[in-house]
Amino acid sequence: MKVGVLVGVLVTVLFAAVVTTGTVAVVVDNQQEQQALGVVNLSCDAAIGPTQPGQQGKGAADAGNLKDEQLQIVTLIITIGKQRQLSPRAWQIAIQAGMTESGLRNLTYGDRDSLGIFQMRPSMGWGTVAQVTDPPYQVNKFYDVLLAVKGWETMRPGEAAQAVERSGFPDRYHKWEPMAVHLVENVGEVVDAAGCGEGTGAVLPPSQTAAKAIEFALGEQGKPYVWGATGPNSYDCSGLMLRAYEAAGVTLPRVSRDQYKAGAMLPVEQAQPGDLLFWAYDPSNPKTIHHVAMYLGDGKMVEAQQSGVPVHTRKVSWDEGELVAQAVRPGV
Repeated sequence: MKVGVLVGVLVTVLFAAVVTTGTVAVVVDNQQEQQALGVVNLSCDAAIGPTQPGQQGKGAADAGNLKDEQLQIVTLIITIGKQRQLSPRAWQIAIQAGMTESGLRNLTYGDRDSLGIFQMRPSMGWGTVAQVTDPPYQVNKFYDVLLAVKGWETMRPGEAAQAVERSGFPDRYHKWEPMAVHLVENVGEVVDAAGCGEGTGAVLPPSQTAAKAIEFALGEQGKPYVWGATGPNSYDCSGLMLRAYEAAGVTLPRVSRDQYKAGAMLPVEQAQPGDLLFWAYDPSNPKTIHHVAMYLGDGKMVEAQQSGVPVHTRKVSWDEGELVAQAVRPGV
């Protein structure tokens, strides 16, 4: 289990106690028990988060500021999620929604008739006043509505929270993504919630296509950089991407400037494993792109960088002046 800021101080007490609502906080303290409950994420799912690279430390810091009431509600969300055999992603979505709507507190007030952890409105059919201020009811109701959202499992967690809450400020749920991941892993005792083998050097993505591309690229480590080479004995930057995605069944253009146009674009801070990162002499002008690499997750990438440097993995410097603001997801 990953030991975070809040674990040493509060979790032992929380899990030993009965949540104030009357629901017992059950600890799932080993992987076999998690598997028995059907809640272990056995394959990588990088969308669990945080999808904003470099935010893991922020999550631990935010979690360390939570008070007893807030941590009890987190425990309740996770406990009910486990009892219902829902995935860690569902717990994360509920935590992000609750933190955004009420600060993870069971409020008796809100906008118009909004009440409780998720600011549910009796006038909108969420339940009676007594129900929407009863924590177990609220958590179960949130999960009921979430499960009815088509495709919620593949949405970014904050987007799924918005699909349930239907807020006029849809982007605000993303703020608590790193903290929610930290709580899922520590309070929920899920080792590596994303299931991506952090620190192994082989971080797998949420799609099989990207997984195969990453597997190929990592397998070419140590081979020399040669300008214009496309394998199998040597590569340049775009040649490595070309062959990696070819191994996954996706055909990319030959050069990095054209590969920039070969998939769905997304903000670079939302890059997930398998996405392509680009560097340009003028980052605002795609015509000046001169380098491409593949994001692995956990702030790492694999690349064929330059002459004299073999194919390798390294940390991404997100503040590099030439890093293009858009990442590209090939095949989408």
